[in-house]
Amino acid sequence: MVKDKNAGRRKGRDLKREVLEILKSHDLDQVLDELCRLPARQVVNSLFSVLCSSDGQMKWRAVTAMGAVVANLADEDIESARVIVRRLMWQLNDESGGIGWGAPEAIGEILACHEGLAREYANILTSYIKEDGNFLEYKPLQRGAMWGVARLAQVRPNLVQDTKGYLIQRLESGDATVKGLAALTLGLLGAGEARLQLEDLSRDDAEVHLYLDRKMGVRRVSELAGLALATR
Repeated sequence: MVKDKNAGRRKGRDLKREVLEILKSHDLDQVLDELCRLPARQVVNSLFSVLCSSDGQMKWRAVTAMGAVVANLADEDIESARVIVRRLMWQLNDESGGIGWGAPEAIGEILACHEGLAREYANILTSYIKEDGNFLEYKPLQRGAMWGVARLAQVRPNLVQDTKGYLIQRLESGDATVKGLAALTLGLLGAGEARLQLEDLSRDDAEVHLYLDRKMGVRRVSELAGLALATR
């Protein structure tokens, strides 16, 4: 019997189309359920291409899906899950030759979804917002790293306590998104030492587009600072 050399390639393309169609579904819980039923490694390969999508909804759904799929994979095959996290980290390395769109957000979501991976890689994620670490200077990536740390702080605040000083510095950022995420994260960490700076930001009406609690919305920096002050 003669094997079709293109069969595997076509199957891969078909799966990628299926993943894209699933991501477009209305119900996110259903999206995650369906994707977690498919072969994890192939789904992840498809999600990588969506992380850099110009469609904000698709990009963020891919981030959320990456967390769920890789966490499920880690429960079955931790080394394969580690390979995916390292691949995301490699994309943020200058030597990779890429930009790393969506990578820090995906790392943050994965670590929020899986405790074992979080304990292994939280220090690398937090290094992306530290000047004496692997600081991401390019503003879009810096925002992504800030979001990733905030997402991890929502679930495992004990793993990002060492970022408080760096987050307080970010409250002085000229970028509204960075300021807002810094305020949000400090609130999650209960950083009372940032009270004065947060009170100043409670009068900052700059608007930022943020993906929080699986929804995209517009928030004001003042609102995020107020939430931080209320949760200290």
